[in-house]
Amino acid sequence: MDAPVTVRWAGDAGFSEPGAPARRAAIGVVGVTGQPDRETARLRIRSVLVEALAAHCGIDAGRVQLYSPEGLAPWAVLALDGGERRIALAISHDGDMSVAAYALDGGALGIDLTSIVPVPDWEPVAHDYLGPAAAQALAALPAGERDAAFARAWSEHEARLKSLGWQLDEWRGERAPMLLACRCRPLALPDGYVGYLAVAATAA
Repeated sequence: MDAPVTVRWAGDAGFSEPGAPARRAAIGVVGVTGQPDRETARLRIRSVLVEALAAHCGIDAGRVQLYSPEGLAPWAVLALDGGERRIALAISHDGDMSVAAYALDGGALGIDLTSIVPVPDWEPVAHDYLGPAAAQALAALPAGERDAAFARAWSEHEARLKSLGWQLDEWRGERAPMLLACRCRPLALPDGYVGYLAVAATAA
């Protein structure tokens, strides 16, 4: 299994320090916690993205513009000295936490954050949306492990869908090869949450 992706949390020491090694990677993941409501979370994670991208590229935050049209994956445009550069973004919220990813190479990516909670109707939900193989694997687990396993399976599936620009829909076996071709890694998150970062195969 791939090592979990480190999330850089807003407020951590060195978060906005330009030139840090973490900011030279092709893909970065940032997060915020303690948000009281979804609108605050939406505004805060976008502010954090601007801050992170500006620090990563060593530019003023005013040279970073975010775009998130309804129904489309969000993106950023950086006004660099050599010209404008488009950056792919992905954002997810759950509970009081938000995470976001950016791809400096412009490749498509998806991110998902899911809290671990009981899902009473997990079996039909898994069969209808995650597919029969996932439902069978979940059914084979002890009941005490199933909530976390379901959250992981759901979050990974959502991240893969988002990286391909697909909406959540009932399971279709013909789409499985493209979903599985996405490069997917877990996020390092606090207890009670799981999350995944997926990069579409065409951008891997």
